Amino acid sequence: MSAPLLKTNLQSLCLIHQGKVRDIYAIDDSTMLLVSTDRLSAFDVILPTGIANKGAMLTQMANFWFEKLQHLVPNHLTGIEPETVVAADDKAQLGTGNLSRAVVVKRLKPLPIEAIVRGYLVGSGWKEYKANGTVCGIVLPSGLQEASKLPTPIFTPSSKAAVGDHDENISLDQCAALIGVEMAEKVANVAIQLYSEAAEYALTRGIIIADTKFEFGLDSNSVLHVMDEVLTPDSSRFWPAESYKVGSNPPSYDKQYLRDWLESIQWNKAPPAPALPEDVAQRTSEKYLEAFEKLTGKKLI
Repeated sequence: MSAPLLKTNLQSLCLIHQGKVRDIYAIDDSTMLLVSTDRLSAFDVILPTGIANKGAMLTQMANFWFEKLQHLVPNHLTGIEPETVVAADDKAQLGTGNLSRAVVVKRLKPLPIEAIVRGYLVGSGWKEYKANGTVCGIVLPSGLQEASKLPTPIFTPSSKAAVGDHDENISLDQCAALIGVEMAEKVANVAIQLYSEAAEYALTRGIIIADTKFEFGLDSNSVLHVMDEVLTPDSSRFWPAESYKVGSNPPSYDKQYLRDWLESIQWNKAPPAPALPEDVAQRTSEKYLEAFEKLTGKKLI
């Protein structure tokens, strides 16, 4: 494993945004370069410890899903090879082959929401259901248990927070107020389609996708695109199907292992975040890698 890349420093392009994980560089008026670093965030806070090759894992897994689901909705990929848009001295930061961490994407106008789809009752949804019988205000049948599969997947949007701030669940009415009734309905339908098809496939690979989050944007013709990343351990809750049982939260392939450790040390979830012990960082890396290999059937390294 190579040393984690926590920050890029491309000299041949102009940095226009640094997110929790991705560094975004301008190429021209219609395209950008997205580079997934090895930064790790939890509870919307960036941790000081990186996870080696995480950016490559995220990039390659997202690319896998973009290709598999492209018949449902256009995505942000252009097909342009990343190494063709930077100077020779910058290429090493992009990675190569299976360890490529960069993609050239379309410039889109992001919708100011995160499109969360839940297929199982867990996490904050379970807490709300126990208290009120609802998840994000949506009434669910009585008698469900923790990790119960929902009768049908539900769309539960959230606000899109700036780095360092926390996303907040919003109602369907609030979502419609932000992006319009027609667009809200379209995003909800597309997000549920994406989740449902991915979840069905993942089951054939021994993984349950409990919930996930999508981001969408519009091109210059107002055509809806899925963007950023899709169905990765950073944006989804993956469970091993063989250990799933209703009534308990299964061990996961995603960041839940890390979140559980952070909860155990009683961190207040405000910056600065604590550094990770070597064994926690290593185990997190192994979880990401196992999810990648199970879902894609490919070897990363």
